[in-house]
Amino acid sequence: MDNILTRLVAERGWLLADGATGTNMFALGLAHGDAPELWNIEKPEMVRAHYRAFLDVGSDLVLTNSFGGTANRLQLHGLADRVHEINKAAAALLRQEIDACGREVVCAGSVGPTGDLFEPIGPLTVEDGAGSFAAQMQGLKDGGADVVWIETLSATEEIEAALIAADRVGIPAVCTLSFDTNGRTMMGITPERFVTMMHEGSHRPVAFGGNCGTGAPDLLTGLISMRGRITNADIVVAKANCGIPEYREGAICYSGTAALMAAYAVLARDCGARIIGGCCGTTPEHVAAMKAALDTTPPGEPPTIHDIIDRIGALTGTTASLLDASAAPVVPAERRRRRRA
Repeated sequence: MDNILTRLVAERGWLLADGATGTNMFALGLAHGDAPELWNIEKPEMVRAHYRAFLDVGSDLVLTNSFGGTANRLQLHGLADRVHEINKAAAALLRQEIDACGREVVCAGSVGPTGDLFEPIGPLTVEDGAGSFAAQMQGLKDGGADVVWIETLSATEEIEAALIAADRVGIPAVCTLSFDTNGRTMMGITPERFVTMMHEGSHRPVAFGGNCGTGAPDLLTGLISMRGRITNADIVVAKANCGIPEYREGAICYSGTAALMAAYAVLARDCGARIIGGCCGTTPEHVAAMKAALDTTPPGEPPTIHDIIDRIGALTGTTASLLDASAAPVVPAERRRRRRA
């Protein structure tokens, strides 16, 4: 499917995505428990400011404020009857900011999980899920989204439903999973299995990869796990959290520094990612540092897991069996040097 995303990747080699939506909205004054998506209608200038912050630091791809935009999620706020309105507004605001910035940027319509369990574990059928996703995606498309960015999924059935919906609406799809439970998604999908699903499924995205999770080292380990199954035609996405969450002075903060995210961005590119951004906790300042690092650092050899740990820190949630072929325990470089001494 010909689209701006695949064209820009082909022309530029890699694209810089944006950072977090939710945590940056909280910084702008969103109250915990409120629907960020309602700001598209009630506080559009705040949403525009969020989008502009990432456009101003050089993001080539920005996500809409619509992560919880299915009727399944919006009904928790009494907004289930406003799916099209809210999602169209999310995309239209971003489309307008992109058009005003004077360069080509991908308008990516964020589509998060429904929050419901699918059969046989829960009540939702694949067809029900596809219908819910399609309603959201139609709003995003009508507002000017170039692609739908299906993110933070964890179940095979939900992936299928979302990709069916994108095909029905007629919009290219990107799909990313969160490998946050011992190197798997919450519902047990491994990075290797995910690649096979993307290659063999009847509804195929234009790009796929990982987002969120338990920190940048773990996400990069997932990319290493994918490496043997990735082809030259695949566009792989890396959108890791900015460190790990910590509770400080009554608020959740993320531990990642600009230097950490800059190093992560270069490692992600060397792991084969061609769309690189940040997820929870990632600010425009982090993304600016990532861009500077990617612009000034030549591509390097694919890193090992030891390289990743040495440069950006220890793993937090990946099983030893994913670490390397021998499943040897991995320890930071400082500890390895002490053992040799």
